[in-house]
Amino acid sequence: MATFVRNLRPLACRSSAVAAAASSSSSSSSSPQVTRSILRVLPAIRQSTRPLSSSQSRRQTTTGEPYDPTDVIPTPITHFSETETLMAEQVSRFAQDVILPKVRDMDEKEMMDPSIVEQCFEQGLMGIEVPEEYGGAGMNFTAAIVAIEELARVDPSVSVMVDVHNTLVNTTVLKYGTAESQRKWLPKLATNTVGSFCLSEPVSGSDAFALKTRAEKTADGYRINGSKMWITNSLEAGFFIVFANLDPSKGYKGISAFIVDKDTKGFSISKKEKKLGIKASSTCVVNFDDVDIPKGNLLGEEGQGYKYAIGILNEGRIGIAAQMTGLALGAWANAASYVWNDRKQFGQLVGEFQGMQHQLAQAYTEICAARALVYNAARKKEAGEDFVKDAAMAKLFSSQVAGRVSGQAIEWMGGMGFVREGLAEKYWRDSKIGAIYEGTSNIQLQTIARLLQKEYTH
Repeated sequence: MATFVRNLRPLACRSSAVAAAASSSSSSSSSPQVTRSILRVLPAIRQSTRPLSSSQSRRQTTTGEPYDPTDVIPTPITHFSETETLMAEQVSRFAQDVILPKVRDMDEKEMMDPSIVEQCFEQGLMGIEVPEEYGGAGMNFTAAIVAIEELARVDPSVSVMVDVHNTLVNTTVLKYGTAESQRKWLPKLATNTVGSFCLSEPVSGSDAFALKTRAEKTADGYRINGSKMWITNSLEAGFFIVFANLDPSKGYKGISAFIVDKDTKGFSISKKEKKLGIKASSTCVVNFDDVDIPKGNLLGEEGQGYKYAIGILNEGRIGIAAQMTGLALGAWANAASYVWNDRKQFGQLVGEFQGMQHQLAQAYTEICAARALVYNAARKKEAGEDFVKDAAMAKLFSSQVAGRVSGQAIEWMGGMGFVREGLAEKYWRDSKIGAIYEGTSNIQLQTIARLLQKEYTH
């Protein structure tokens, strides 16, 4: 299969090319009619590509001025640019053709198939926002969200691997890495090295900044000691972003972020968790025993790790929300197809009973509402607007909808929903994690309430 993500790059650059053509035509001897034609279609093409990004360097007009998102013609929240539409179509095809045949086997073995990881890299899915100069696709945030959602319709385990790698790991390096560390690591992260984000510990889950992992300065850099728990991608990863406290006397303000290579002496993976759902996604305990790293492996500034983690997790929650809406869509479609085409009771298809139709309609309506929250948060993030509350609402509601819909889908399918021959029961098991990782539902509610209180307090 061809590398489809990189084949979409020309579309992302199309508005710039058309703008250049318009400029060239206006300054040449071309007929006024041709010039007017180009200028007439330019706004539509600019709208089609919708080049919004929270990255200032990517929010530029063709003249170098800051891009003003208010210039974009309003469209439905879930309207995709041509690039994003093709991304959805191509990822859907990849998931159906390549991932689906291996989903049940990976779930039973509780192990990600190495060939799936390799093909995710080959298709450009592991470097969606990474600039082309580093081997990535150089696309926008929403394109990544589209990919995460489409993958989750088939296998949430593969989806979360791609999600964590893109929205947490790559984004942290892009935002806080030095030019040198970006040149060193981004090409690897975009082409062959899975990344992992190490924040949680046995005693610091929701209270993430109570972490006990310590870092100390050495003559050549830093030494890390401690353990991390619930670490996604840890078995497949070769690159780890590790949060450790460099100065415990300052509390959470002593936390810093570091890069650790898997081959570093003293690094080890001690336990792989056996989980209810997303079994193919590795979740492990990671240990650091006198792990020495060079000075250049500090991400950003000392003592700023807690700020980085908060900011990155806010973005990551949109990714998890997309994973949940994708899961809900997959569960709904799987069951709807069965009750409208195969399962019969009392001489007619189960899906023709009014009671069943009402349940299907209600569930699909809730999925659409959740998707509206997800893509609204993604667009606000791209536009550089405050999206923290939106991300929290999207993750909260999408995880609730995923749990409800996947649970109902089992009942709609009857016995066939309960057995492990199909995917119905797996969708439900996979849905449970949505209310837990990257901020529990109670944490999301607290975030929403705190921001609302701030808004409505005089």
